[in-house]
Amino acid sequence: MSIWLTRAGSHGEYEQKFLSESRVYLTWDGLAHNLGVLKSRGDLDALLGSTYPDAKNRTRINWAGQIWKFAKEIQKGDLVAIPLKSQRAIQIGEVLGDYAFDAKAADPYYHSRQVKWLGDAIPRDQFDQDLLFSLGAFMTVCRIERNDAEARIKKILGKGGKANKAAAKIAPAAKSTEQVEDEECSPDFAELAEDQITKLISQRFKGHKLTLLIDGILQAQGYTTWRSPEGADGGVDILAGSGPLGFGSPRLCVEVKSGDDKVDRPTVDKLLGAMQKFNANEGLFVSWSGFKGNVQKELAQSFFRVRLWSQQDILQQLFASYERLDDKLKAEIPLQRIWALVPPEE
Repeated sequence: MSIWLTRAGSHGEYEQKFLSESRVYLTWDGLAHNLGVLKSRGDLDALLGSTYPDAKNRTRINWAGQIWKFAKEIQKGDLVAIPLKSQRAIQIGEVLGDYAFDAKAADPYYHSRQVKWLGDAIPRDQFDQDLLFSLGAFMTVCRIERNDAEARIKKILGKGGKANKAAAKIAPAAKSTEQVEDEECSPDFAELAEDQITKLISQRFKGHKLTLLIDGILQAQGYTTWRSPEGADGGVDILAGSGPLGFGSPRLCVEVKSGDDKVDRPTVDKLLGAMQKFNANEGLFVSWSGFKGNVQKELAQSFFRVRLWSQQDILQQLFASYERLDDKLKAEIPLQRIWALVPPEE
């Protein structure tokens, strides 16, 4: 059994299609050709040359390595890992079917494989840093092999806990020709940096301390806030209002959950009740572990009253407000903005 990284678009644009249809797609624009009939990599190279005549030769070699893997090397029973963009989590699935080509499909959904998703997406902080390094590759399709990745990811799936990195130290394998072509799945360093920041927040803002961070972000955004003391909060962790005294609109009720369980709809509904109690016109529910799948859809009717923040949203708000944060919070999360070269999408 092998484990394959398969991306649902560089920005997660195909994510919901993958998840809802229980299929992984090879989303190469304009590649409306049946890859199953190809006999060799030479045939694929010729096909890519005629389909993408303006692409650089090195780029076509890179593409060929990924496309060949998807069509020819992935097997039934293999695992696929989809790094999600909608949440800081990785969805694992088992491959159920052979490569399939649909000439009538909309571009770029011609090529696919059926999968069975193995439970809910796993938060990224359940994976050790070296696994995240491999799972953070820029490649669309890439085999994950380093440091006994297969056994360790299976352990995470089976026990819902962290794999033992210390027991998995092995000598690096020699580079194959295909690994060289794929540049060994060069990692997305921005994603890896966010992983490190997420782990730091998990360590330093456990329990009620996460409320301190959210309170600081809201103050940096211009709200005047009241924060409940640790313990029973009467249904609200933070009250926030606009203006120097907090009397302006919008007026927010904020609930913050830092536990390991995803929040369900009844729990969010309690915030709606608290909004009436405190005469707030809008609410914000913050859950470090995210929300169960039905919550976002069912709360569409409350779009103009309630917002949901999970890890990804917290990071986005933190980055946007960081320069205006209290110095004590900056000391807890010391960040520095840097410039990095963005590799071309291939």
